[in-house]
Amino acid sequence: MLEQILLVTGAAIFGLLGTLHLLYTFFTNKFDTRNPAVGEAMRATSPVLTGHTTVWKAWIGFNGSHSLGAMMFSAVYLLLAIGHMDWLRVAPVFVWLAVVNCLAYLVLAIKYWFRIPLTGIAISTVCFLIAALRLGV
Repeated sequence: MLEQILLVTGAAIFGLLGTLHLLYTFFTNKFDTRNPAVGEAMRATSPVLTGHTTVWKAWIGFNGSHSLGAMMFSAVYLLLAIGHMDWLRVAPVFVWLAVVNCLAYLVLAIKYWFRIPLTGIAISTVCFLIAALRLGV
């Protein structure tokens, strides 16, 4: 029972962070640059990779896809933990995969992001890790 609560909690945190990130990306100015000249330059510049987009469009797209990835991760593990906990007991490798995913996000958060996502991802990682340890290898 504790394993299920931990998995639901860890997945819900990711879902909340991903959803907030998506809303902030498309419905607020929270990812705009503080220096308007930088935003203008991003809108006027293409990356070396291709001239078919701008750095600004890539920035928004990366943030949007990042949000969707966190939301999908959350949805999969919420569905597994709520409706198929027996599968996770039989094949705990799937919980360990979630731990690896959380650790990857945690490294990114430590290196590149700020305190709120770092805190949420750290809590989520601990939830998944404890659940994985309790379920076994």
